[in-house]
Amino acid sequence: MNNTLETMVTNWQPIAPLVAVPYTETEYQERVALLNDLIDEVGENEDHPLASLLDIVGIAVSNYEQAHYPIPTSTPQDVLAYLMAEHQLKQSDLPEIGSQGVVSEILRGKRQLNVRQIRALAQRFCVTADVFL
Repeated sequence: MNNTLETMVTNWQPIAPLVAVPYTETEYQERVALLNDLIDEVGENEDHPLASLLDIVGIAVSNYEQAHYPIPTSTPQDVLAYLMAEHQLKQSDLPEIGSQGVVSEILRGKRQLNVRQIRALAQRFCVTADVFL
């Protein structure tokens, strides 16, 4: 065994539990707590001695979340309804889509958004048009 591996074997045991891939909810919560501590310590300082550890723990947390907490798919109607609620808008507040009746039909799924409407909504809400597709 070379010197590098010997050093790693000696020093790895205290560190391994902190950076091991989380497989359970408890391990995930421990990594999230560590990640939060690292963010508080490292901040935006890419030259901080723990910056690479922050990256490693962040990747482990992200991978766990992608596997266990998938983002549900939404319909364009769901997205529009959400944005309207967030901005406290009524159906009549969206003339760029059409009349209140047209907006109502879109929200009920009886009518689909067209390209012009999607572009207008994306611009109004400062989002990518992809959220409506």
